[in-house]
Amino acid sequence: TALEGFAVDAAASVMRIAPAEAAALLEKAWSEVNRQLATSVLVIEDESVIAIDIASIVRELGHSVVGIAGSEREAVALAKAKKPGLVLADINLGAGGSGIDAVSKILQTMTVPVIFVTAFPERLLTGERPEPTYLVTKPFEPDTLKATISQALSNASEGDLERRSA
Repeated sequence: TALEGFAVDAAASVMRIAPAEAAALLEKAWSEVNRQLATSVLVIEDESVIAIDIASIVRELGHSVVGIAGSEREAVALAKAKKPGLVLADINLGAGGSGIDAVSKILQTMTVPVIFVTAFPERLLTGERPEPTYLVTKPFEPDTLKATISQALSNASEGDLERRSA
């Protein structure tokens, strides 16, 4: 429902279950998302209203915001000092530089999942984008961002388990 934009009734029809059952499953899924291990999040966004909105969503999920960076330089410094467990980054930071460049510099010193939240998704189609990354296009639905955060953190946790068992 969050990633594909299906209404609960439509999702129930696809799953061949009653709408009430689909709603209960959806509520259970969001409870699981909200219960996952909390982490610290760095928000890289030059537009203060959007940054505050993203930070609010992050906190609603039970995570902490270690900082909001409005420029490339500030983002790299905050990441170095705070060692976030997740980075949410805009691509275009206006006069503050590039979110892609900030993330590239951050990933040179640490392994952290990254979600780009941007109105310019085509700028990631260069074949040179930093990994691991996820993409949420602006304007975004809060549930889409929540689901992507959950997916990024879940995949990062699975990667940690695989590396430990190797």
